[in-house]
Amino acid sequence: MSLQATPLPVRPDGRQSPAALAVATGVRRLLAAQGCASVTELTLATGRRADIVALTPAGCLWIVEVKSCLADYRADGKWGEYRAFCDRFFFAVPPDFHTGLLPAETGIVVADAFGAEILREAPEQRMAGARRKAMLLRFAHVAANRHHALVDPAAAFGWMD
Repeated sequence: MSLQATPLPVRPDGRQSPAALAVATGVRRLLAAQGCASVTELTLATGRRADIVALTPAGCLWIVEVKSCLADYRADGKWGEYRAFCDRFFFAVPPDFHTGLLPAETGIVVADAFGAEILREAPEQRMAGARRKAMLLRFAHVAANRHHALVDPAAAFGWMD
């Protein structure tokens, strides 16, 4: 019996607009180039979903909130709740977004579907140890389960993330 590697299709989950998906793609490419692992739409303990959560090579957790346009940014006030679940918090926006409107206490990433650039580093605010452990476990479980679903789509999974 011969096993051959078959490319696995990775499809968007349908929650994002095409503009938001393009920004998220560029951000994840930047993160990967920096040696980070990332997952999208990670549910936090509050029930909110973070757009992108990245685990850096040093073990830090970053949350990147994707905003596809000014209306998207103005309509969403929940991003402040995410700060307690990461060591650094960034907004990621498309190149035509006026970044001067974003809060000074956040990092800024400008991205399109091909790549991204960090315009402003996010200040570091380390999480408490217990929350860090919970976030790392959540990240690991979700990433592993999503990978398993890709390589074994017939498996029955009792998780939604």
